[in-house]
Amino acid sequence: MTRAEDDVPGAAHDGAPVEARAQTQETPPAADDLTGPRTGRPDPRVFYPAAGLILLFVLLTIVFTDTVTAVMETLQRDVIGVFGWYYVIVVAGFVVFALWMGMSRFGDIVLGKDEDEPLFRLPVWFAMLFATGMGIGLVYWGVAEPLSHYVNPKPGVEGSDPALAQAAMGQSYLHWGVHAWAIYVVAGLALAYAIHRKGRPVSIRWALEPLFGDRVKGRLGDVIDVVAIIGTVFGVATSLGFGVLQIAAGLGYLDVVQPSTALEIGLIAAISALATISVVSGLGRGIKWLSNGNMVLAGVVLVLVLALGPTLFLLREWVQSLGYYVQNIVRMSFDTTAFQGDAGLEWQSSWTIFYWGWWISWAPFVGVFIARISRGRTVREFVLGTLLVPTIVTTLWFSVFGGSGLYRELTEPGSMLVDGKVDTDTALFQLFDGLPLGALLSVAGIVLIVVFFVTSSDSGSLVVDMLASGGNPNPPTWSRVFWAGTSGLLAIALLLAGGLEALQTAAILIALPFSVVMIGMAVATVRALRGEHAAIVRAERRAARAALTEHVTTRVTESISEQWEELYPDRPDRWRALVRRPRKGTPPGGRGPG
Repeated sequence: MTRAEDDVPGAAHDGAPVEARAQTQETPPAADDLTGPRTGRPDPRVFYPAAGLILLFVLLTIVFTDTVTAVMETLQRDVIGVFGWYYVIVVAGFVVFALWMGMSRFGDIVLGKDEDEPLFRLPVWFAMLFATGMGIGLVYWGVAEPLSHYVNPKPGVEGSDPALAQAAMGQSYLHWGVHAWAIYVVAGLALAYAIHRKGRPVSIRWALEPLFGDRVKGRLGDVIDVVAIIGTVFGVATSLGFGVLQIAAGLGYLDVVQPSTALEIGLIAAISALATISVVSGLGRGIKWLSNGNMVLAGVVLVLVLALGPTLFLLREWVQSLGYYVQNIVRMSFDTTAFQGDAGLEWQSSWTIFYWGWWISWAPFVGVFIARISRGRTVREFVLGTLLVPTIVTTLWFSVFGGSGLYRELTEPGSMLVDGKVDTDTALFQLFDGLPLGALLSVAGIVLIVVFFVTSSDSGSLVVDMLASGGNPNPPTWSRVFWAGTSGLLAIALLLAGGLEALQTAAILIALPFSVVMIGMAVATVRALRGEHAAIVRAERRAARAALTEHVTTRVTESISEQWEELYPDRPDRWRALVRRPRKGTPPGGRGPG
């Protein structure tokens, strides 16, 4: 991305003078310059451990597929059984943290120099926020998830068909709404403050500097960045896996080709090649145009489905489901299905815990990106913009696509099922098949997934490469190509190890260590902002005392001058000399005896 506007110096925030507030900030580098020459080399202490661990997993999975599949199934069962409650409480805590940051006294602190204007105009910023955080997932789950919750309700949820449909929409909103974006706020805010306010490189370790100090420059920082890189690559690979499953199913549904593992591997290879071309072309020509074009196409498909489907029902259902979501968000946030036994654990691993793990694994990637595009925003603008706008758009997407699927299943029972079950891979194409222009919509859907695949791989490889290169905003092309290819290889390995379940398991497992890093980021952010706010308050008090002293001195001088002129009109300025001349026995600047 290139800078959309020139910097325009503005007034300081909080009413503090720029000179005073400048003491709390450092000059940031040009972290938003993504178009410069690609130079330097990866940091060997980060690049090689991260690349080695990922490639080792890929090799073991390809050579010992059955063994790795069994191990992942066991790990999934054990992790969910032992740590499921932990994911629930941590993500709920991230929501509380994000809201606190947005509404607290820290909200007016600028993510950048005090005179910085926002890097992008508000509508452009909002569009970039939304496009970054979701992508393939919305296309894959938009129809499938509400239908799945309706056909196979969450253990403990009972009622009539309309009640189950409403609960299904509310659960989908929970997984894709405020909670997902609060996770991104934690990572993005810590990084934006470190990069733009303190002038640190684009690296996860520097977000923890307020907590660990200079230790982030050593082995501890290397470990943090390695964990972030592995989490990002697994998160991107999980999304790529979903995309390939849906592309293959869509081609099969349209009778173009029969879905198979070989087809899925071929698709990953072909689309990874497209991502490599995008990488080599440069960010401005590659990601920017692909992202903008895909957002327009997504908007067109959304409007067409809304217009061609039960429009009034969908709009009413959107408003109603928003109310249901707000009314039940606290209860749903802390529901661990504890009284539903093994069925509850199985459901959690397939849905809520999987989503929390997926979003956490995406946090380094999305956090770095939204941090870079948010220079000049205040903390309050950053939090509220990141939480509210994408959540509203996401809920609208689910209401249009998921609501259309539910409406058809409610009015034509069985029409959205395959052998009595929801096929998550083909649900979108089943919906399109029952609408006018269904074939055209299906082709548009496949294009959406392919382009989201390319942009996710391209953007993900850029972020990973920056983390592996010590924060270099323009890492060399060869290493970006390497990471794009590695993400594709990992997606292939996960598909071989069990398909959808393996993708979900990988997201949950890799999120566990990075969730600890995110807790540290939240603590570090609070410590940094608290120290910054205290410095600002002290500067404001000093400025206020200086202004008060000047005001009192001026008033006293004016009063004495007026009284002297009345008493001694022939010597109007004599009193000033008397005031400046000390009395005998009085040391200069001091008080006399008595």
